[in-house]
Amino acid sequence: MTLSIRPETPADIAARERLLNAAFGAARFAKTSERLREGRLPAQGLALVAEAEGRLAGTVRLWPVEAGGRPALLLGPLAVDEEMRGRGIGARLMREAIWAAARAGHKAILLVGDAPYYARFGFSAGATRGLNLPGPVDRDRFLALEIEAGALTGACGPVEVRGAEAYPLPLAA
Repeated sequence: MTLSIRPETPADIAARERLLNAAFGAARFAKTSERLREGRLPAQGLALVAEAEGRLAGTVRLWPVEAGGRPALLLGPLAVDEEMRGRGIGARLMREAIWAAARAGHKAILLVGDAPYYARFGFSAGATRGLNLPGPVDRDRFLALEIEAGALTGACGPVEVRGAEAYPLPLAA
């Protein structure tokens, strides 16, 4: 299987939305993390897709947030096409996203997800203990990765949205 990871383009939007709907269903819009993403654009250069066998096989995006007064990114959602799971696509997307975030000068990444899965990339719940999300969350699933050691040391308070607002596209005449 030939796999390529590349920046998301506007041409990927429909396929990405189909993939996310299949992976998470309508419940994805009710998640606490969605409160921080809605109406915003992902961080510049940090919306990635995986292509395999001529189709969109996976997606991941990172969003600018402030975590207890510290700049950070919120990762998610990460999704892989059901027919393509078990081939390492999610892991490749994660590694590329972390590397791209570090290359862009970001110092910390937060996410809500499966702790055993994300632990292999260096995520843990330790650095999120003093942080609060704008809604209910299982604290064991609220994880962080400090790209720069100490980036979240002492961070306390709410995680708040940052970054550019997404404006609705004008309707075609």
